Amino acid sequence: MSHPPVAVRREPPVSDRLPSGATVTGTSGATAVWWWPIGGAAGPADLALLRPSDHERLARIRTPARAAEFIISRARIRTILSEVLDVPPDVIELGRRRCPCCADPDHGPPTVLQPPTSRWIGISHTEGCGLLAVSDAPVGVDVERVRAVRTDVLASVVLTRSEDGYLRTVPEGIARERAFLRVWTRKEAVLKAVGIGISTDLTVIETHPRSAGTARVVAGLPGAPHTWSVSDLSLPGPWVASVARHDGRPGPVELRRA
Repeated sequence: MSHPPVAVRREPPVSDRLPSGATVTGTSGATAVWWWPIGGAAGPADLALLRPSDHERLARIRTPARAAEFIISRARIRTILSEVLDVPPDVIELGRRRCPCCADPDHGPPTVLQPPTSRWIGISHTEGCGLLAVSDAPVGVDVERVRAVRTDVLASVVLTRSEDGYLRTVPEGIARERAFLRVWTRKEAVLKAVGIGISTDLTVIETHPRSAGTARVVAGLPGAPHTWSVSDLSLPGPWVASVARHDGRPGPVELRRA
């Protein structure tokens, strides 16, 4: 998972945002997004839910904090999916779909390998917070913790000309850092939904940061939907998050605390 800089300046109107615990129901094609706080060490119950593939990834994590973040998030994901899929959490096997660009099975979008399901999932975690999205169509999520960021240095490799122009109108400091992270999480949510991650030219993906709440983002990548509906998620605490869904079937979003 990539970890750039921080959160968003202009907050969307309350009617356009999805506050924690908000529920939008009654429409087919809904996307559910769960979030959970991450703090402290992982417990035995969390470790018990890890599968062999998780332990392989865990062995490559170098810091205790990141290891705990991974363990806790994996446990929450399996607990949530066990309720969604109506199976015990310890039988859920997570993996990846094939990359839409090169068909490599090692870096496509995340998926549930077992039990068989038609649902799509999106996963993200950062310092102090994790996210899981479940949808009936391709979906991606990204969450970033608010922190100091050199927006002037990153602008040339992350922002379109329009995005850069917008950020220059935002006061320096936390406001501009939050605005930058609105752009970043929107881009990464789309690229995670596609399944390629941050491996393309970010300066050609326009996220329309002036559009608060939801924006249409064109990715233009082979083997994936061309246009995405990207919504800002309103989380309590120092985090910025976005969810990207296939624009042809966006449906409502339901945000829940796990």
